Amino acid sequence: MGVYAITGASSGIGAKTKELLQQRGHEVINIDLKDGDICVNLATPEGRQTAVDKLHELHPEGLDGMICNAGVSGACGNLELIISLNYFGTVAIAKGVYDLLQKKHGSCVVTVSNTISQGAGRKDIVDLLNNIGDEKRVLSLVSSMDSTNLSVGNSLYVSTKYALARWVRRVSATWAANGVRINAVAPGNVHTAMTATMSTTAKMALNALPIPTKYGQECLMAPEEIAEVMVFLASDSARGVNGNIMFVDGGTDALLNSEKVY
Repeated sequence: MGVYAITGASSGIGAKTKELLQQRGHEVINIDLKDGDICVNLATPEGRQTAVDKLHELHPEGLDGMICNAGVSGACGNLELIISLNYFGTVAIAKGVYDLLQKKHGSCVVTVSNTISQGAGRKDIVDLLNNIGDEKRVLSLVSSMDSTNLSVGNSLYVSTKYALARWVRRVSATWAANGVRINAVAPGNVHTAMTATMSTTAKMALNALPIPTKYGQECLMAPEEIAEVMVFLASDSARGVNGNIMFVDGGTDALLNSEKVY
């Protein structure tokens, strides 16, 4: 069977994705801050390099898949962490194992968010992330922002996820030419620790809207609903899918952007 690495698999969507892969007989390596097979801080260049080096050490023959799932919400209270973990950590890990994926014609799946289509991000931040890629420069800009303002954190969160989605689209053709597929999953709000406060804190709930539309049900999506799609995209069954941003949000994006067909 295959060998897959996944970031942020100690809880939530990542844990369910790991579980599904293991149920199907695959070896799964969890990279996380704690309770992982490789415990590192992906918000730091040192942590990212350690993770990449360890994966090369464990599986020099290559990886069948890399799932970049680790991230924090806009409500974490640490603006620098949102930038460093959500965007730079994800891109660095994906690039760092690219050669391992090439060896097995594997695939990479990145977690973004359905909020990318809702216009709440900052285009200047997105452009800095995609076009400049200077982490220190972006962090310097972010350090002057108000970390106590929830709308600022949410805006940066959307910006990192939008930048990730655009990065996936930009590199997909080149990666595919070398035998590696890359896609992104854009979940709606999912019932995880990250969204646990939404039902009890009015301010959090307002900032999190619009929530996914599960027709006929008044509930958030379950982590396994996202995990199933991530496992599919990472598998050979999705070998014809590349450069895709797949919305898994119960129809929220379609509801809000009904005229957008691409």
